[in-house]
Amino acid sequence: MEKIVLENHERYRDRIKLFKSFGYDIDKERDFIIENAQPIEGKILELGTGKGHFAVALAQKGYQFTTVDISEEEQKFAKMNIQYLGLQDQVNFVIADAQHLHFPDASYDISFGINLIHHLSQPLKVVDEFLRVTAPKGKIVISDFSKEGFTIIKELHKSEGNHHDSGHCTLNEIAEYVLSKGFQIDKFNSKCQELIIIRKRGN
Repeated sequence: MEKIVLENHERYRDRIKLFKSFGYDIDKERDFIIENAQPIEGKILELGTGKGHFAVALAQKGYQFTTVDISEEEQKFAKMNIQYLGLQDQVNFVIADAQHLHFPDASYDISFGINLIHHLSQPLKVVDEFLRVTAPKGKIVISDFSKEGFTIIKELHKSEGNHHDSGHCTLNEIAEYVLSKGFQIDKFNSKCQELIIIRKRGN
C-alpha cells in the first residue's frame, strides 16, 4: 500500500483519538446516526464528504453510495481512507456544489448530511436540493452537533489555536423550514449530536 495512504490513515485514526480525549466519540456518534436512520436501502447520497468520517462508517457497514463535496482537497483524504480499507468499489466520489447539484429530481432514496449544516453560508438552499433529489417515498437524514457537541469541538479547535464556527442556522430552524413545506420530521438526540429525519407526510 502507498506510503501516503498509510500516513493519511494514521492521521485519521489519531484525529479520532483526539476527539475521544475531548469527550466526542466519532465512531459511537456515527453508529447512533446509522441506527436511527434504518432502514437504509435503495440509492444512497451523502452531501459533505469532508475527510470521510461518515463515508467510512457507511462503507464499513456494506453500503454502496455516492458522496459529494465541494472541496477536492478534503475529499482526497476521504478517498485515501476508503482505499486503506479496500472499499473503493462501494463509494462514488463526486465534486459538486451542494447548492446546485446536477442529479435529476427524485434520484436518491435516502440522503445524508452529517455535520454539514453549520459549514454552509446558505443552508436552506442546500436543504432545497436535498428535498429535490430525494424520492417522494424516501427520507433525508440531517445531523449536526448538539450544544454539548459544539462546546467540545470548539475546545478541541481552541487547543490547536483554531476557531470553529457554530454556523448561521440551527437544526431546529431546518426542521421548521421543512415542516412549513409540508414534510414531517422525527427527532433524535445523543450526547453530541442532534438528528432529524425528514419525510413527506404520510410516508
